[in-house]
Amino acid sequence: MKIPPALSDALLPLSWAYRAAVRARAWQFDRGHGVRRLNAVVISVGNITTGGSGKTPMVLWLAERLAQLDVPVGILTRGYRGGVRLDRGTQEELATELGQPIAPWSDEVALLSRRLGFKARFGVGADRWAEGRVLTGLGIKWLLLDDGFQHRRLHRDVDIVLIDSLDPFGGGRLLPSGRLREPVESLRRADILVITRTPSAPELEKELLGHTPAPIFYATTELQEVRALENSAVHCGKADWLGKKVFAFCGIGNPQGFFADVERWGMQLAGTRTFRDHHRYHQSNAQRIERAALAAGAEALLCTEKDAQNLGAVRFEQLPLFCCDVTLRVADGDSFWNTLLNIIDLRRGKSPE
Repeated sequence: MKIPPALSDALLPLSWAYRAAVRARAWQFDRGHGVRRLNAVVISVGNITTGGSGKTPMVLWLAERLAQLDVPVGILTRGYRGGVRLDRGTQEELATELGQPIAPWSDEVALLSRRLGFKARFGVGADRWAEGRVLTGLGIKWLLLDDGFQHRRLHRDVDIVLIDSLDPFGGGRLLPSGRLREPVESLRRADILVITRTPSAPELEKELLGHTPAPIFYATTELQEVRALENSAVHCGKADWLGKKVFAFCGIGNPQGFFADVERWGMQLAGTRTFRDHHRYHQSNAQRIERAALAAGAEALLCTEKDAQNLGAVRFEQLPLFCCDVTLRVADGDSFWNTLLNIIDLRRGKSPE
């Protein structure tokens, strides 16, 4: 979410201190201090701003691509706030299916596991190197480092950085007065840039090339499926959302991106409600959402797949509830993939099997 201008100005001195700390940290890592390696190809997916830019869909796209090549893949992620709320039976069932505990998993990891199933193993924790050691001990030779651009303690072979075309530089200021996690000049470390949420952005592309010679690709989110969720007392079929006015709500990093996508997909948007990223819903939230939706003339509720992981036992009583499953479409995907492999070959001499 955007920071109000008055608050941004008030927080600017803290951003100056943050910049100094970021530069000191970068100086250390640029010289290799504190960097550890794993016996695997490590592909980092990250960004330079807080909020969503499409990292999870990109990790999913890469994992699916590796799965098509019959390459065992692991996903390293920090997780968020101790994991999703799952009852014990569900935890045990998923742990049995996937062969690993899931209690500490975040909403995003739960989303990835639902999509990938046996195609990937997960290492969840703050110490990504230690988690990676466990996975490489199981014979996994390709690792995807989720939200890894700032996690420089772990050596990576490729740095993929996603840039959200709707708000590429988070207001141009560093945290906390802006949404930049590090200065824009840090893009010089990137190996590949992916501009998301648009098929073309020539002016942004020109600006990015002033900071890095990295090749630039484009990616957009596509609607894969609209699913009816069981959190509503109003039972509905798979296609019952068609033609209805929807009230969209979400607790994600870039809510405006989701709402823009909903309209781009041709849905009638009656109103919206936003929550903090990774918000875990309570019954009172459901009641307020439903009241606002009915007042706006909505006929159905709509949320993201990530929000569906955070609903828990929350129930909606008067309107049907649907969830949007999305997929990433990388423009010129074969060229992107070949560029990725070429960078790995140059860094390692050859790709591991």
